[in-house]
Amino acid sequence: MKFVASKLPQHLGQSGWVQMLPPRTPRASLNGTVNVDVVVIGGGFAGLSAARRLSQLDPKLKVAVLEAGEIAEGATGRNSGFIIDLPHEVSSEDYGGGETDERRHDIKVHRMAIALARDLAVEKGWGKDIFDPCGKYNVALGPQGDKHVVSYAKELDKVNEAYRLFDAKEIAAVTGTTSFTSAIFTPGTVIIQPAAYIRGLADSFSGPVRLFENTPALSFERQGSSWCVKTPNGAVNAGKMILANNGQAQNFGIFRGVLLHVYTYASMTEAFDPSLMGGERSWAATPAFPMGTTVRRVKGEEGDRFLIRSRYTYNPTMRVSEGAIERAGRVHDRKFEARFPMLKGVRMQYRWAGAMALTWNGVPAFGEIEPGLFAAIACNGVGATKATASGIAAAEAALGIDSWLVQVFKGFSAPKRLPPQPFLTIGATANLSMKEWSAGLE
Repeated sequence: MKFVASKLPQHLGQSGWVQMLPPRTPRASLNGTVNVDVVVIGGGFAGLSAARRLSQLDPKLKVAVLEAGEIAEGATGRNSGFIIDLPHEVSSEDYGGGETDERRHDIKVHRMAIALARDLAVEKGWGKDIFDPCGKYNVALGPQGDKHVVSYAKELDKVNEAYRLFDAKEIAAVTGTTSFTSAIFTPGTVIIQPAAYIRGLADSFSGPVRLFENTPALSFERQGSSWCVKTPNGAVNAGKMILANNGQAQNFGIFRGVLLHVYTYASMTEAFDPSLMGGERSWAATPAFPMGTTVRRVKGEEGDRFLIRSRYTYNPTMRVSEGAIERAGRVHDRKFEARFPMLKGVRMQYRWAGAMALTWNGVPAFGEIEPGLFAAIACNGVGATKATASGIAAAEAALGIDSWLVQVFKGFSAPKRLPPQPFLTIGATANLSMKEWSAGLE
């Protein structure tokens, strides 16, 4: 069977993470035909982590990674930069819904992703501006959030995970604002500059691992015992193939009818004089209330910046408009002003949208879907963590290694079929709107 791309990825808005970095010369696009052992489609967290794991397992393995655009221009470079060990949302419903052993199980998977990232950081000699094992806060803005903070602490007690609770005065000393009413700090999260991280991972490859940028896969098909991937100016023949392009897999007709395409939005301020407010100059916080607002203060040589991320939309066509980014930006402006009134006059410099692929039952789309074709799709949010782990597992599975991690991913149930249209769009849009309304200022 031949799989043909119906359309190529689209990315709107300027990611502040990319704009903060110096220009980078992309790797050359593919021109001609290459023969490799494994071809990886997608140069994000999943694809590049898969390539790194392949090279660790067999340094002589010939690997080709195809990235449709330039590294960090896609969803990875639009990420908020949290590689978490504990669940992202502070809610007993989200965290404590299963058995305690299942929660420990998830944490172990997350920490395997962190281990790969940490090894890379040591290898590259990165400082805290790219890789910072500083932990994260979950912050509350009122009684609802306060209840979730307390509930989360009780769930962490069940699995013997370390944390520290902060009252309003204590979290104000960290954040420099009196807007937050409480918080919980967990020490295991790593904070990254996502564009710098993924660039560094991409540029670490040499020898038998070759990266081709601006090289979209236009089609692929099984030919005898290998896979042939066609690109605009060339082709790759490979014995094994790893599909790590998240929601774009649907454009090849794969996992059609099981992927939910949701976009999240972010804004980043211009650099401001750090003397304008107190608190620590570098910290990261996710919302205590689900669907609330993620905030990061980013220390820089030219001054500090704030990242504000909130707002979600369901986009089944995998296209987002400039108008949607503008509307989300107005929400970000209100939330920024509510949290940091002392920074009145500091403007947003960059705004962007980033795609996520979810499944109805929250499981990855993973495994050998055709002979020699392995999928690491659907991170279901928290992409820096889950996509990295999925990429590692896909690499091991492709080489026939039945590791603990591979067993975990194979053990997930299959993604559930989505309801038919127009009920899906109506339901998904209403659900996102209701959750955002419930979050309020959070």
